[in-house]
Order: sequence, then C-alpha cells, then structure tokens
Amino acid sequence: MTTFEEILEEAGTFGRSQIRIFCTFCLVSIPFSFVYVGIVFQGFTPEHWCRDPGVSEIRERCGWSLQDARRVTVSLMNGSSGASYSQCGRFDVDWNATGLSCENPAGNFSQAQLSVMPVMGCVDGWEYDYEGRQSFVTEFDLVCGDAWYVDMFQATLSIGFLVGSIAIGYLADKYGRMKSFLMTNFFIGVTGILVATSPNYISLLVFRALFGFGVKGGWMVGYVLITELVGVDHRRTVGVTYQLFFSMGILILPLLAYFITNWRWLQVVFTVPYICFLTYYWFIPESPRWLLTQNKIAEAVEITKSIAKENRKTLSKKIETLKDENIDSGSTASFMDLFKTAKLRTYTFILSFNWFTSAVVYQGLIMRLGILGGNVYVDFLISGIVELPAAFLILLTIERIGRRLPFATANIVAGAACLITAFIPDSMFWLKSAVACVGRLGITMAFEMVVFVNTELYPTVIRNLGVSVCSTLCDVGGIVAPFLLYRLAVIWLELPLIIFGALAFVAGGLVLLLPETKGVPLPETIDDIERPNRNKENHLQSQQLENLMTSDVTKNKDVTAV
Repeated sequence: MTTFEEILEEAGTFGRSQIRIFCTFCLVSIPFSFVYVGIVFQGFTPEHWCRDPGVSEIRERCGWSLQDARRVTVSLMNGSSGASYSQCGRFDVDWNATGLSCENPAGNFSQAQLSVMPVMGCVDGWEYDYEGRQSFVTEFDLVCGDAWYVDMFQATLSIGFLVGSIAIGYLADKYGRMKSFLMTNFFIGVTGILVATSPNYISLLVFRALFGFGVKGGWMVGYVLITELVGVDHRRTVGVTYQLFFSMGILILPLLAYFITNWRWLQVVFTVPYICFLTYYWFIPESPRWLLTQNKIAEAVEITKSIAKENRKTLSKKIETLKDENIDSGSTASFMDLFKTAKLRTYTFILSFNWFTSAVVYQGLIMRLGILGGNVYVDFLISGIVELPAAFLILLTIERIGRRLPFATANIVAGAACLITAFIPDSMFWLKSAVACVGRLGITMAFEMVVFVNTELYPTVIRNLGVSVCSTLCDVGGIVAPFLLYRLAVIWLELPLIIFGALAFVAGGLVLLLPETKGVPLPETIDDIERPNRNKENHLQSQQLENLMTSDVTKNKDVTAV
C-alpha cells in the first residue's frame, strides 16, 4: 500500500500546481474580513438628536444648520466625558408660540430658561449628522432604546458562523470539498443580495444569519482544501499566510467604505467576490485525500497525476497501489474523549478559553473604532496595517523559540495594552493610539496561533473533533463581543478595554500551563498525551532505525559495486 504522502513527495509538496491553487484560495480570506468586521461601517452610529417638526420648519425658513437647530431643540446633559447634548430627549415646547427669531439661535433663550423647560422623548424620530453616509442604524433609527438591536446585527452573524462551520464541515466530509465550497458560495451570493435588499430590520437579521452560515463554512473548506494539497512541511506556512490575507482585507475595507457610503451597496460589494468564486469550478480540483477516504481511487490518481504534470514531476509505479492510510481504521471519536483524562480536560478548557478570548478582544478592539468619534477610515486603516507583522512574527518565533512562550506573550501584551490604553487621557491621543495598536498586534498573533497550537496538542484520533469543538467558542465570543462593547461603553467608554485586558491576561497565564510542542511529534493516541516521553522515545527509535536501514542499503550498494 502506498500512502498519499509518499505520492505527494514524488508529485511535489508545494509546486506550481499547489501555489496556483493556494494563491487562488487566499482570495477567499479577503471578503471574509469584510463580512467579519463590516459592522464598523455598515452599522455606523453618527451624532444624533431628536427631530422636532416645529424647529425643522423654522430651520428651513431661517437657513439654520443642523447644529443650530440642535442647540434649540435639545438640552445639555452631564456625562462621563463632560456636558453633551441629549441624544434621546428634546424640549416639549410649541416653538411657533415662543416667538423664536432667526437671528442668533443659540441666544434665543438663557440657560436658566432652558433648564426649566419640560423634556420629552423622540416621538418624531431623529436628526443625523452623517454627511451623506447611510448606515442601517440611520435607516431603521436604531438608537436610544433600540440601540441594542445593532448588537444583534453582529450576534446573528456569529450564530450563523457557529452553525455553518459545523454543518458545512459535515457536508464537506460527506460530499467533497469543492462541491461544498461551490454550493456554499452560491448560497452566500443569494443571501448576501437578500441582506442588501432587506425591507425591514427583522428580515435583515434573518438574512444576515443565513449569510454568516455560508461565509465562515466556505472559508474553512478552503483552508482544509489547501492544507490537504500541500506537504506536511508547508502546512503551517500555508495556514498562516491564508490568515494573512484576512489582514489584507482589513486594509482594503476602509477604502471601500470611504467611496461607497450606502450600507446596502457596501453589502453588494461584500457579496460579489463570492459569486466570482463560483468560477473555481473550472480550474480547482477536488482534494485527492478526500477522494481516497471515499475509496474513489481512480479519481484521486487522475488528479494527483495532473498535479504532478503541472509541477513537471514524474510519478513512479507506486501510484498504482495508492490507498488511504486511515481507510482501515474503525475507531470513531466522541465528544467525551475530549474530557477522558486530566490532561485532555486541561487542554480543552484552556484552548476553548483562548478561542473565546481571541474572538472577544479582536472583534471588540475593531468595533470600538466605530464609537471613538475620530476619523474611522484612518483609524481603521492604521489598525489594519498593525496586523500585517503578526504573521511574520509568528513564522519568525515559533521554530526558534517555540509555541507556548510567543502564544502566552501575545495574549499578555494584548491584555497589558488594553489596560494601559483605558487609563491614558484623551489629550495624549497619539500615545493612546500607539498602545492600542500594540494590543491589536498582540491579539492578532494570539488569534492566529491558537489555530495550529490546537491542532498540535490533540492526538490524531480526536484532532479534528478537538479543533471543531474548541473553535466553536470563537463564535460564542463573537456573539458576546458586541453586547460587551456597546452596552458597557454606555456606562464608561473605556470599561470594555478593562474587560478585554483581564480576559487576555488570564488567557496568557493559562497558555503557560500547556506543554511545548516545538520539535515534538504529533501524538497519535490518547495514551501518547498521558505519556509524552514514550512518544518521543518511539519517534527517536524510528529515526534511528530509518538511519540504520539507509546505512545498510548504502553498504550493500558498495559491496555490489565491488
């Protein structure tokens, strides 16, 4: 029997064929980032205050600006950042009966007179100072008592992510990687357009959840497919680079949002790439590894031969005995296996908490840019640039230092940066921004590292299950993050940063309890987890045996030559 790994060595572990497929699939990560954090622009909440029909008539007649009308319409309120105009209440006054004059609107009434005027809610809607930008917040009036509906926009997406990653993962295992990828992208195209044309907010949330169902599942299928087509030595680099393109999408997003000011058209732009991905049907092959698991040997052989041909390699007769190395394995993993031993319980808890923390802090820091009140385009672009070094720092450190220390350090640095940023005064803007960017870099590194650390800690028999279960906490974090950010920020703008900092600190400390996996062979069984030294000894013995066999073959060749 010849395994696919042996044939892949002959066909090329990362040749022209794999590079073409890899570069093509990296494009999938770019629109995924648009969807993941697009709420910053699609759900932007501008300055707003109650609309007063009486004042609106006077404003048109007198030629007042929106700010002039606001000074007359609403009262000042004391908040954590000082006095500001009320956003959810206005004076209950018949302005036509007050003799309001057009000249000097701010001086029509004294502060003493304004302080005793009755106040009422925004029964006639709101005025928005959005300079031509239209978000779903301004269209559906999701402010004041309805502001929490904005949180649901991101939460429903994460619910879709959670269900979709499990369901589409199952479909990819049952019906194939490419079939699932293509069906998913067709589904994304339909639901994405439905989101853009939603007539009301309830239908928007339903379509948004369905949209999320397809987006993350399709992204994960692409990740699995490219890692199955390359050799073992290239999988980590391919995986990190695949996520690097997500960061590149973060850089492109503010440029798109700057020129496309309507949230519905921005949604259409987010959807179009997925429709374009349907063209992959004509030039991306099915995974030979998956075909082998389905005992479709002939198809797997044909695809492997085409890969070798494109890589300009020649295959030996070994391909005639190609077979899946796991086809005879009758063992199936169960959920309870993740908690079978003390070490596995520890791994499952720590990794799940890190998935959760990475999602909460990462999403929270990005969405926070939308409520700071600065230039959201510039702030978003700068924070996106900060993400780019994360992948290079990971590749630079994991083979020199290891996994555990960089992973823990990234979390702790992110936590420290969040806590420090919370207490830097707003007057020190550049220092506050610089420290926040360090936190963003740290959590990006932690988010990218948890993926392959999770893979390396679990044994082969439960590896896929372990990654799937632990990573579901990422989507749970995505559901929690908007509520945590937007609701706590109402109390104090910096309060979410303190929560983020505490979570990241705890996550970093827990990582130090995990074993180092650098230079350690992947565990095959649960027993290898409990007795790792035996696994190392077996790996060393197999290497010594391989070297001995190579030495004997060389001697035999020498004798034959003599």
